[in-house]
Amino acid sequence: MKAEPGIVPTSEAEDVQSASRGDVDAFERLYRSHAERIHMLARRLVGSALADEATQDVFLRAWIKLGSFRGDALFGTWLHRLAINVLIRHAHVARRREDRHTALTPGLQAAATSDPHLRLDLEAALGTLDDALRQVVVLHDMEGYSHEDIAALLGIGISASRMRLSRARLALRAFIMRHE
Repeated sequence: MKAEPGIVPTSEAEDVQSASRGDVDAFERLYRSHAERIHMLARRLVGSALADEATQDVFLRAWIKLGSFRGDALFGTWLHRLAINVLIRHAHVARRREDRHTALTPGLQAAATSDPHLRLDLEAALGTLDDALRQVVVLHDMEGYSHEDIAALLGIGISASRMRLSRARLALRAFIMRHE
């Protein structure tokens, strides 16, 4: 962390302690050091359109739950796990909202995705997956979680995690083949 002139830099542990006592400046330093990683995770789990809002939800929840941080793990590890839980819930809410909207405007989604100039990128590819598949492929292939951890986080069986990962990879391959 780069210190401003006249300001003594603090460690992350000190910032966590201060923030848990209500120090907004300490929490802002924590936010600045972790926001990019959480935002990237949000883009992968909920998509670019909702990533900003979802990232703010993660940090709001972190502010509220900071008093429960015991220091058994690094703050970044605790925040990442909290973020995954918040983002999974956020994705479920967004999907329900989208399903209601799609039911009111049938065919709209198909028209929006039939653009021949669709740029192949990771976010577009992940956006084609349903929530259950996207969550597993992001957690396993991009975040490095084991199937056991994924099963515990999502409340599914280990075999279901493996099956979803396999289906997600097949769907991503199909997406790539269509856009090459």
